[in-house]
Amino acid sequence: MSKGVEHVHCAIIGSGPAGYTAAVYAARANMKPVLFTGPEPGGQLMITTEVENYPGYSDGVQGPQMMEDFRKQAARFDTDIRGQMITKVDFSGPVHKMWNEAGDELHADAVIISTGASAKWLGLESEQRLMNMGVSACAVCDGFFYRGKEVAVVGGGDTAAEEALYLSKLCPKVNLLVRRDEMRASKIMQDRVLNTENIQVHWNTEAQEILGTEEVVGVRVINNKTQAVTEVPVSALFVAIGHKPNTDIFKGWIDMEASGYLITKPGRTHTNIEGVFASGDAQDNIYRQAVTAAGTGCMAALDAERYLTEKGII
Repeated sequence: MSKGVEHVHCAIIGSGPAGYTAAVYAARANMKPVLFTGPEPGGQLMITTEVENYPGYSDGVQGPQMMEDFRKQAARFDTDIRGQMITKVDFSGPVHKMWNEAGDELHADAVIISTGASAKWLGLESEQRLMNMGVSACAVCDGFFYRGKEVAVVGGGDTAAEEALYLSKLCPKVNLLVRRDEMRASKIMQDRVLNTENIQVHWNTEAQEILGTEEVVGVRVINNKTQAVTEVPVSALFVAIGHKPNTDIFKGWIDMEASGYLITKPGRTHTNIEGVFASGDAQDNIYRQAVTAAGTGCMAALDAERYLTEKGII
């Protein structure tokens, strides 16, 4: 049951580093932003333990604590933070319409999308149980913790190749588990992997179970050609089978790549819809780091401010 229509200058869909940073800038520019946290307030960092590569945290910080710091800063400037999820949008007119899960309708002069992306997982019980105890979807984020130790990477695309190559500089041996007899990665990435001495590629190999109770000690794998089951002793397993941007509700409105990442103008956060801006991992399929997400959140807020100023709205 609708409770009437609310109109705001700036709506931010999604939290995490991009959304909260956009909120800080938008609030300080007197745009009176309303931020919808979505189903996972704080985004992927809420399932991350130690973050050591974000500037300003010299001793590192737990992911959830970092997101709480971001939230508090946005709230300090009177951002209206709502624990709601936007389930539908209509960007057909100059005023952008959206609805939350309760059916409440909201109109916004400018919209900043910061819905992020979610890592794809193998679907193993042990994978969820050992999350952040040796199981990760980001070698750049967590590889440092396993320097000097043997690790494994699951995947056969460019992302898996990049993760394996990055880890090969930190670890004495990297086991790359590829479920087919060939990689999907680009030729140049394949060549780099195959020519790196401490990367061992396991072809036709799938992870059956991640071994360990309090930490990862190995991975049980099966060769899908021979059905042979073996155990590979590793201290960490990096799942690199891709990410899915959380952009389904924007299909038909915002131009996006086949994989769902939103398309923005080069060097900007403008989408194909006037007054709608995209930031963070929802439009970044390359870097996917907290610091780059925060940067594009800043950009989106500045772009939205210029848009609203040019329109004489603020």
